[in-house]
Amino acid sequence: MRLTRVFVDAPLESGGTVDLPDDAGAHLAKVLRARSGDEIMLFNGDGRDFTGIIGSVRGKHVTAEIGAAHPVETESRLSITLVQCMPRGEKMDWVVQKTTELGVARIVPVISQRSVVRLDHGQAQSKQSHWQAVAVSACEQCGRARLPMIESPVQLLNYLGGLAPSAHPRWVLEPQIAATAPQRLPLTEAEIAIGPEGGFAPEELEGFKLAGFLPLGLGPRVLRTETAAIAALVWLQSLFGDM
Repeated sequence: MRLTRVFVDAPLESGGTVDLPDDAGAHLAKVLRARSGDEIMLFNGDGRDFTGIIGSVRGKHVTAEIGAAHPVETESRLSITLVQCMPRGEKMDWVVQKTTELGVARIVPVISQRSVVRLDHGQAQSKQSHWQAVAVSACEQCGRARLPMIESPVQLLNYLGGLAPSAHPRWVLEPQIAATAPQRLPLTEAEIAIGPEGGFAPEELEGFKLAGFLPLGLGPRVLRTETAAIAALVWLQSLFGDM
């Protein structure tokens, strides 16, 4: 039986005891009907899973005894940075969840000229925290023991202007061009940028060019921004990663 995995934002040491997060404790107690002595799996993002035994259950306050550590080998050999123009509604949640499952290492939410979403500083910080929680939940489900980095939303041209030259490939998705078939060289890092519903503005495409991004096509059909993110991750993992 697959054990429930719980992320704990704290150091974990075999033989110790840890308080589980309130939301995880409430889910274990009220939904899964967990009881003292039940076994779970704990992780804190350091690349290891720890066996855990539930100790006390008092409402949403649940403690666990920390058992043996087990290295987890679920990270891709390809470190992917996804530069994602933020779509409207809950689509960004979906992008974070699915690309986390597909092994993304870093997500940079950006606001472009044609983006519908606009955020002030406080909203940006709140969104970052929310998306990090979405990534945690996805890691609990898919078996990853390291969390992807979710950065705070930033203006696209500001992001591109702050990039240093890189020896690793950078691609920007452009649906108007033919599908690209690069050489299957060994890669350890890659970066790919996905535009908003209306596509990138010409000056933004020029900014990508100056930052060393190459245009990339993923077929003759125009994909929605959230679909393009998933297709791009699958493409990269299939060619250079662990799929």
